Formats: sequence, structure tokens, C-alpha cells
Amino acid sequence: MSPEARSPREAILQFLTSLQSPARILVAISGGSDSTGLLFLLDEAGKAAPNLKISLCAATVDHALRAGSADEAREVAALCTSLGIPHTIMTWQGAKPKAGIMAAAREARYGLLANAAESVTADLIVTGHTFDDQRETLAMRGMRTEQVSSGIADAVLFDRRFWILRPLLFSTRTDIRALLRERSVRWVDDPSNEDMKYERVRTRRQLTAERGTEKDIRAAWDERLALSSRGAEWLDRHFRLHGGLLGQVMPDGLRQDRALLDYVLGRLTAVLGGQPFVPGRAQMERLLLFAASGEPGRMTVGRVVFDLRRDGLYFSRESRGILPLVLPPGEAGEWDGRFIVSNGLDVSIEIEAAASPRTGMREDHFEHLPKAAWNRAIASAPALSAGGAPLSPESAGAIDLTPYFAPFDRFLTRFDFIFANRLSAVFATAPYARPPLRSIDGKTI
Repeated sequence: MSPEARSPREAILQFLTSLQSPARILVAISGGSDSTGLLFLLDEAGKAAPNLKISLCAATVDHALRAGSADEAREVAALCTSLGIPHTIMTWQGAKPKAGIMAAAREARYGLLANAAESVTADLIVTGHTFDDQRETLAMRGMRTEQVSSGIADAVLFDRRFWILRPLLFSTRTDIRALLRERSVRWVDDPSNEDMKYERVRTRRQLTAERGTEKDIRAAWDERLALSSRGAEWLDRHFRLHGGLLGQVMPDGLRQDRALLDYVLGRLTAVLGGQPFVPGRAQMERLLLFAASGEPGRMTVGRVVFDLRRDGLYFSRESRGILPLVLPPGEAGEWDGRFIVSNGLDVSIEIEAAASPRTGMREDHFEHLPKAAWNRAIASAPALSAGGAPLSPESAGAIDLTPYFAPFDRFLTRFDFIFANRLSAVFATAPYARPPLRSIDGKTI
């Protein structure tokens, strides 16, 4: 996959030759021109080169947000049948939120696609995002921050389960539609793509009228990858994790360059604070100035308390605002954005913030730590109870408590993969699945 491969046919061929094979690919197809073009191009390339050893299946997510969406999904099913490609329709069930509908629909869509991929034993999912989508995303992010954005990632690991790849990310919608017209293939135009109440539609209209200068996406990608790699090395040399709760940056780790500290401290703050995004620019500026000052003190950023001392920077989740979670027997849930808890008991359990060390945690292991910093970390630890009474050691053994990385475990771009994978080792959790690719941008991985 390479930003230089702008022809849709070239992009697809390069994508398929970069894949580990054999591979079963789930194509996410809405019926729009981009995803329909993706399906046809993959089918064409696979049939022309059977040595690539790929097989296709497809899924359509019916968001059930407007009249006619079910009929459109059935039309896509008929198209796939005509091509001999297995197809399934996944419908977003239940009540829909009145606010943030686009974000909620995105979450639902990827969850349903992952379920579909699992049911057909697919190895990966592909979507029809194009260079037009990339330009719109860069423009929208450019209105919110002065930082150089890497835009839409060409590879994202969803929910630690499936890699979602975007082989047409540097091909244009115009070229894709030209190919479909050559084959007399119709596509569906979603009315929401013309609804000016959505930011993306407004941005698209502006870009159509004002082409502007395209950002150097490849340079931004290389920068992010370099920071991820340097961040992983920084974790090895300068970061310590105590009891899975308290982070410590050694003094030398605070004397690194600003770009690196911005990257690592922002992501560690999100992880220990249980937040899906790094703190905003103003908050990060405050944190970086504080860390560079060398003056002992404390501050709170992104639900994390930072305690600067002579032997380094200590930080952990602040103990305020931690909501309890009740889990019925046999169910699992996310607690405070920091842990996934699975209840293996036959009674309901409650998880809430602790005020004392967890069962089995020996206090003398941590005597060398600053008492105030360690006590704050302990106060944010998960405590388990049932019927108002703490669980016995035997009952606690039936509860699976796994660290959850809010900025990575739902959507992990390949740009952050190296850093996130090294972080998983620090927390002694399972490594992330590697991308199902032999090469990226022509480079062997």
C-alpha cells in the first residue's frame, strides 16, 4: 500500500501482492461508488491472478437510519450473488442516539463488520475509503489544530480482533466511478452525503470549490512511525510501571526532545486516565512545561495526577469520578476505561475504586515508592465485591481483570502499533495482532 499508487487498479494489485496469503477478505460494501468499485476491483484482480490465493466475501451494514436502506442492502446482496461472492447483511438494531449519530454509527458499523468477519472466518476487513475522504479528514482536522495530521490510516486494528485495511486511500472517487461506468455498474448515492448539517459534507463542498494544497501525507506518516518507534525505545529506557497502577518516568526520560515527550506522555496519560484520546493541546502544553521545570510539585491532566520529584515523574489515575460497575454472572464489561472485567461467578459483582491494596498485593514490594503517590494509585485500583462484601481470594480467582488501553484497544492505527505493542509488554498483557501484510509501502515487515 503506497501513497504513490493512485490508479485504482494499480493500488489494488499492489495491495493484494503485499498481503500474506492465503487470505480471506471481507469487503465492507455499502452500495456507494467507492465500496462497489473496491469489490469489483478485488474480484477482477483475484480472478486474473489466482496465484494470489485470495477469496472474497462481503458484508453490508444497514444502519436503519432512513427509509429505503434495507432495499439498498438487498440490492447489494443481489450484486454480490451475481459475482459469486458470499454476502451478509448486518442491521444496526435498537434505539439510535439523538446526538453524535455519526460517531455512534461508526462504532456500530465496525462492531457489526467484525462480527461478520468472525462468522465467515475472514482474515481481514477492507473498506472503500478514498483520497477524497483523506482530503476531507485532513481539512477538518486542520481546522481544529495546527499540528500536522496523518489523516486516515491505511491500516487499523479494531477491537484487538481484525485489521481493517484501506487499499484505495490514495485513489480518487472520480477514477473509481470511471471504472464503474466502463462496466455499466450502478451505485447508490446516500442522501446523507448531501446533507449540509454534517461537517464532512460542508468540508467536501468547500474542497470542491477550493482545491487548495494537498498535505504531504507520506511525510506525516513517516513522522508518526518514527515517533512510535522512538516511543517504544523510550519505554524500555526511561519508564517503570509499579503494581500496574503507578507510572514513573526516570529523570533522564524527562530530558528528551519535546516531540517525543509530547507523544509518549500524551499516550500514557490517555492509558492511565482511561481516555480514548490524548489530552488537548493546551493541556499538553501545561504538562510539558511542568515536566521540564524540574520543580517538585503536582498537577492533574486528563484524569491523571502527576507528581514531579527528584527521582522522576510519578503519575496515576486520580481517584475522583470513578464510577462503579455491576456485572451479572457470566458477563464482561469495561471499568473506568482502564480494565476489562469478566465475571466467572454465579452471582453479580460490583467493581469500584479501592481505598486499600488489592487482594494479594504485598505492600512491601512498593516501600521504595513515595507514599503519597503510591496511596493515590491504590485509591484508583479496582476493588471487587458481591452483595456488599469483599470477594474472598477463592471467588476473586474466578474474575478475569485485564488492563484495557483506551486509546489503542478499540482502534489502533499502524502508526502507533510499535509503541502500543511495547506498552502491552510493560503491562504484561497479550501482544497486538500484527498486520496481515508482508510489506507496507514496499518495505518488508
